[in-house]
Amino acid sequence: MTPPPGPAAALPDVFDPRLYADGVPYDRYRVLRENHPVARQEEPPVLGWPAGPGFWAVTRHADVTAVLKDAATYSSYLGATQIRDPGPGDLPFIRRMMLNQDPPGHGRLRTLVSRAFTPRRIARFEDRARERARALLRRAVADARAGDGGCDLVASVTDDYALLNLADLLGVPESDRGLLLHWTRRVIGYQDPDEAGEPVLGPDGRPLNPRSPAMLADMFAYAGELAAHKRRHPDDDILTALATTPELGAGELEMFFFLLTVAGNDTVRGAAPGGVLALVLHPDQLGALRSGAAPMPGAVEELLRWHPPVLTFRRTAARDTVLAGTPIRRGDKVVVFHASANRDERVFTEPDRLDLRRTPNPHVSFGGGPHVCLGAHFARLQLALFYEEFLAAVPNPRLAGAPVRLVSHFINSLKSLPLRMADRRMAD
Repeated sequence: MTPPPGPAAALPDVFDPRLYADGVPYDRYRVLRENHPVARQEEPPVLGWPAGPGFWAVTRHADVTAVLKDAATYSSYLGATQIRDPGPGDLPFIRRMMLNQDPPGHGRLRTLVSRAFTPRRIARFEDRARERARALLRRAVADARAGDGGCDLVASVTDDYALLNLADLLGVPESDRGLLLHWTRRVIGYQDPDEAGEPVLGPDGRPLNPRSPAMLADMFAYAGELAAHKRRHPDDDILTALATTPELGAGELEMFFFLLTVAGNDTVRGAAPGGVLALVLHPDQLGALRSGAAPMPGAVEELLRWHPPVLTFRRTAARDTVLAGTPIRRGDKVVVFHASANRDERVFTEPDRLDLRRTPNPHVSFGGGPHVCLGAHFARLQLALFYEEFLAAVPNPRLAGAPVRLVSHFINSLKSLPLRMADRRMAD
């Protein structure tokens, strides 16, 4: 492992997940972008997880996109895509997921699953998603009027909105849809004690990786049973399309179910309340969106830049290389910081200003290169529909308390967003 270029204490820490409970550390990112664009970071033991060997934090837009595009140099396969190293026994299993593969194997799997994401299939969900957003928001506003005027948007609206849309797309029966949220919280929220609970310890006394076979056995068993049901009773949904694809093995299908359940759910689940919070805190931009002065498609992109649902992704150097003047050795961990790239002054004018009319807007919130988010179109559609219905349902949203953020250096999510949705109904 390459030694640090100087005293580790001199560099801002952007690894500790607990930092992110107070907000994305944009000030620390700025220091790294200006002075150490490829910065050495330590991995001390934290939240019950053991120490790691350290990694290179990549914070400038140009370098982030260079890493994401160059799969031959920066591999998703060698060490998977999370900062923490998986256990040696888990790595072969984790590598079966498309997210953790490199070309050409990655391209084969992506082509197969892309066939299921047809424009016609996604368009069919548009009316249903709009009606769902409208119904959830109307119910939340009605409950707010009947109470003190407040509402937790995450618990009352956005968790259900993202979950039910995904369940429709996948073809998960209504009675089983709560399982998707349970699995998502367990995998995504593993760094947050409120979401994950006490770590499950393996035989060696260390916490089990949430992506290990032992932790995913129940999800995979369910995926196999549901796939078998879809073969007997096909429908127009993603899981039927995958289950009836002869080129997909049973293990690959289970991994797709895992990837679509977690990534498909949490992208919108994280982005929607983050976008609403940005609008509430910037009433001038909320007014521009409401009046039509800021068109919705551009607003969705700016809100994604401002609140990217994914903060980081890891690669592993497949060979010795140099990035932004920094020598990187084969086997080193290289972590791209999407949220930092989205605030890079070299690319975005006044990057710390929310501007719903910003153009161009080359944010990297959906990644880049061969691993660019497969469901980006579906996520953008859901977010646009949700914001449109939110504007119609809530004429004057205001914060009713402090938002509560997920403890995670991976996912940029709100666990709670208290909003004043309506004035309290006066008694007759």
